[in-house]
Amino acid sequence: MDILKILFHFFIFFPVTFASYDCQYFWCSDNNILIRFPFQLEGEQRPYCGYPGFKLTCTNDGKTVLRLASSGEFYVRNINYLRQQIHVYDPLNCLPKRLLSLNLSGSPFIANFLRNYTFLSCPTRNTVIGSQYIPIDCLGNSTSFVSAIPSVNFTNSLPDSCYVIKKVSVPRLGQDEEIFKDDLSDDLRLTWYAPNCRYCESQEAMCGFQSRNSNQVHCYYDYQTGGRQHGLRVFGIITLSIAGPAIICALGMACFACFRYSRGISPRIAAAQRSAPTAMSPQPTIARMGLDESTIESYQKVVLGESRRLPGPNDGCCTICLSEYKTKDTIRSIPECAHCFHADCIDEWLRINTTCPLCRNSPSPSSTVTSTNNNL
Repeated sequence: MDILKILFHFFIFFPVTFASYDCQYFWCSDNNILIRFPFQLEGEQRPYCGYPGFKLTCTNDGKTVLRLASSGEFYVRNINYLRQQIHVYDPLNCLPKRLLSLNLSGSPFIANFLRNYTFLSCPTRNTVIGSQYIPIDCLGNSTSFVSAIPSVNFTNSLPDSCYVIKKVSVPRLGQDEEIFKDDLSDDLRLTWYAPNCRYCESQEAMCGFQSRNSNQVHCYYDYQTGGRQHGLRVFGIITLSIAGPAIICALGMACFACFRYSRGISPRIAAAQRSAPTAMSPQPTIARMGLDESTIESYQKVVLGESRRLPGPNDGCCTICLSEYKTKDTIRSIPECAHCFHADCIDEWLRINTTCPLCRNSPSPSSTVTSTNNNL
């Protein structure tokens, strides 16, 4: 009976769980940000395909937009799903102006490593002298010069013609690992803690809701994307639903026959069988490994030239180390999806994983490309 209960649970509830994650990837353009859980593209995906507060939209020219309830719209530069970070910037290229009224309340995002700045307004640039004063050209005009200075260095000894605009707590800026950069025009770096999908991402699994009516997240290890894979998944679910009862019936009859047979064995034979030593067959050890060195080296490798043009649909940043590409950087491209990364970064990744870290697709063995050393 226990076997029948397990089989009933498997064939009835497994298709429901398996079908609960049927969300696809989206991009606003071919060379843009990958949109997947917890983010979702507004108007294009089902409500359970994204976490509340993580809706994105697309502009007519293919830009990805994040709208913060109390601070307006920002363009998305990059999303790091493993670190749970999003880098955004001001569409009008005046981030200091947005920082003066930045309010993250009502959104799932948090700004870490705050540093206090004092914004000043003076008649001319010559009124304030010193390397610690950061000019904010986009806030100034012909009659005023606006600058900012770290509050710890502000002494309140200003000329009479200058005044304090506002004291602002500025979060970490930029795409590198520096805690603070005294350039308030860089990207705004935000993070989120809920939902926590770091474990799923580290296991190369897709994170999603456990069910359509649940707010608990779950790791999906056999996820697929695209209409063809979705059709195959539906076909598999239908097959299981039809074949399941027949298999349960056959197993039930087999269990009943075994039970009747065991009842008919003589006590002497049964005792001999119970006293016979049981041979334990060794269980194979399954080791999860990445790609071998010859396969990794077969993927296309190029050296960036002055144009820093990539052979694949990436932006100007390596999504593994989050550093911008520079001239003479060695880049490796993943076959089929053509996503590019620093060669050292992606080589380390592929030694322990078999899929692209950006789109999770696994290139087929026949799609490898002979390594080159061209300048782009």
